[in-house]
Amino acid sequence: MNQVLLYCRPGFEKECAGEVQDKANTLELFGFPRAKNNSGYVLFEFYQAGDANKFLQLQPFSQLIFARQMFATSAMLTGLPTEDRISPILEAIGDDFPICGDLRIETPDTNEAKELLKFCRKFTVPLRQAMRKRNILYVKDNHKKPVLHVCFIAPGCCFVGYSYPQNNSQFFMGIPRLKFPADAPSRSTLKLEEAFHVFIPREEWDERLAPGMWSVDLGACPGGWTYQLVKRSMFVHAIDNGTMAQSLMDTGQVKYHAVDGFKYEPARKNITWIVCDMIEKPARVAHLIGEWLIKAWAKEAIFNLKLPMKGRYDEVLQDIENLKVLLIKNGVKFKLQAKHLYHDREEITVHIQRLDNRSAY
Repeated sequence: MNQVLLYCRPGFEKECAGEVQDKANTLELFGFPRAKNNSGYVLFEFYQAGDANKFLQLQPFSQLIFARQMFATSAMLTGLPTEDRISPILEAIGDDFPICGDLRIETPDTNEAKELLKFCRKFTVPLRQAMRKRNILYVKDNHKKPVLHVCFIAPGCCFVGYSYPQNNSQFFMGIPRLKFPADAPSRSTLKLEEAFHVFIPREEWDERLAPGMWSVDLGACPGGWTYQLVKRSMFVHAIDNGTMAQSLMDTGQVKYHAVDGFKYEPARKNITWIVCDMIEKPARVAHLIGEWLIKAWAKEAIFNLKLPMKGRYDEVLQDIENLKVLLIKNGVKFKLQAKHLYHDREEITVHIQRLDNRSAY
């Protein structure tokens, strides 16, 4: 087993491939990516046997921007007979395969592949039973053990592999399943909700997304991101020259400021969260958020960086590296994550937590 399969947003295979190539080279685990445009996945093949497993162990999944999921796999299985798809899958699982605690039968996030999801749901129960009889799966689900992935890319064609629960996406297909709130002012609200699910461990929500906190939303109108903060009983300074949804203003939790987001300065330094989804040059937004953290105007930040039409991966790397250098130069200790979320399009979402007593970046 010397390959790693990575899910990504269709159309971003090139960026995902470039990123995994860079990460593998840094780890001195050499190989090459195979990527087909709009396929929704990248297959990275390592030259040395066992390097796929090393990559899963050494490369933090949280530090991959364009990958939604990653798992080690062997060659694609093709031509699975309709009368018995289970036997070839079982035969493909070799001795180097760990006993797993969970089974996910998935597809890439393309319209063509997603047509197979109904079949995947029906196929899950008989395949799970067969795998438990062969001691490939534990008798009971165990979310502390490796996850077994079967990814169908076409009828009768699939990859079989595994990921580690402490270093993968917890979500089916790498996508949090969120429902658009009927009373939200815009669909952009799902971007911030997904960011909370991806970046903030659920057991820390009560502390880090607590009621009564003060937050700032730069470029707030009409209020999609403000809605998520208000929903969590926070108070919000909404900064924009546009118009906020009246339903948010009626809550009494929102103070509106008709000010340019690049010029606003909080009167009181009691802000926990700064969030920003402004349509501006990514380098300018990244620098602005960096200044907020340097001045200790906020403890945590979530913001979007809009991507150019060309050179998207290079732009992301440069903007994030410049931001890290700025923070380090000014003595700010921080933890940074960036992801191309499911609800993002031509943008990535970045989270930074300012750390007072420990260093991580």
